[in-house]
Amino acid sequence: MGTIGRVKRLQARLSAEMDRVFSDHGLNAASFDVLATLRRSGPPYQLSPSALIEWTMVTSGTMTNRLDRLEKQGLIERRPNPEDGRGSVVALTQEGFSLIDRAVSAHVENQHRLLAGLSPEVRAAMDGILTQWLEALD
Repeated sequence: MGTIGRVKRLQARLSAEMDRVFSDHGLNAASFDVLATLRRSGPPYQLSPSALIEWTMVTSGTMTNRLDRLEKQGLIERRPNPEDGRGSVVALTQEGFSLIDRAVSAHVENQHRLLAGLSPEVRAAMDGILTQWLEALD
């Protein structure tokens, strides 16, 4: 019980710390995930809705709601798919690109801060232990 309790407390603390950074940029974890996925896709920073669903592992209804909100904020736009006239792509706007670049930089800095209290050796050991635990659960 102690191990599971500590893992739950750690997860809650890490989530709260990451949510604070997302919120500082007007985002939540879900919107950050969509924008960061588009950013990671590389130029021209656009993906089909089905690719976004696959990469973010959410349902189509969930993705539609996320995209609707991001489009209203001017962070993404839906365009006709140049490779398939029947489909569409979701693309970062310039505003969305600028925002996610700032948010990712702050997110990475925050992750470094959250791990700063652990030595590289401890982090490596913890990575190994957590990988082993996840594999055992799978």
